[in-house]
Amino acid sequence: MQADSGLRLTSSANPLLKTIRKAARRGRATAEGLWLAESPHLLDEAVDCGAEIQTVVLADRSAPASHALAERSGAPIRLVSDEIFDELATTEHSQGLLALVRPKTWQINELVSLPGPLLILDQVADPGNVGAIARSAEAFGAAGLLLTKGSAWPDNPKTLRASAGALFRLPIVAGLKAEAALAACAEAGRPLLAAAAHGGTPLVDAELASAAIVIGSEAHGVSAVLADKAQEIHIPTRRVESLNAAVAAAIILYEAAR
Repeated sequence: MQADSGLRLTSSANPLLKTIRKAARRGRATAEGLWLAESPHLLDEAVDCGAEIQTVVLADRSAPASHALAERSGAPIRLVSDEIFDELATTEHSQGLLALVRPKTWQINELVSLPGPLLILDQVADPGNVGAIARSAEAFGAAGLLLTKGSAWPDNPKTLRASAGALFRLPIVAGLKAEAALAACAEAGRPLLAAAAHGGTPLVDAELASAAIVIGSEAHGVSAVLADKAQEIHIPTRRVESLNAAVAAAIILYEAAR
């Protein structure tokens, strides 16, 4: 089915398609800062939160509901064959819809001043973990996320998918040096807590409400720059050595909300 409106692109060499393909291969936003939202759900989330939708690309196989959603977004629609769309997609079984979205950007001093606990993801490299943590952060009322260098980028299509659209709404600043995150939290008066596998203050006894809580990398934990300034907290567990970063973050955020 074809949309009632929209320009058909028939060449893979079209500049728009080349831009999307390049961003998809890099796993990042386009050079203009546009994120790739690759499903009707993500486009719906972007529309509902008022993000700027620059363009929607629809494959011939896309469902009628996707066409209706594309038209509701108010963005220009571009139609392509299934073969051309599959050259753009970063998923094996796409739904034939891809949108270019410009989310709100935040300054670090603005973010650390927002109410609620703040999460610092310190070199958390797995996009699935970062996206899942963003979803939990929104669910439990966190102020937002600070991501140090080495963490998965929020504009990575895998990260965005794992967040189920939460990254369109959640305040986030990425690509920070650990020292910059530390300084901003200190200036905002946020106590620094670091999740540890063992030792430190049990989670139920920690003061979480206004804290900056560090979740360390999957492989190496919290970096020395942040660990040296932080109070350690831990989630008491039985038998297992440690919890997945996303699971630990969700438990900590739930306890903060509770």
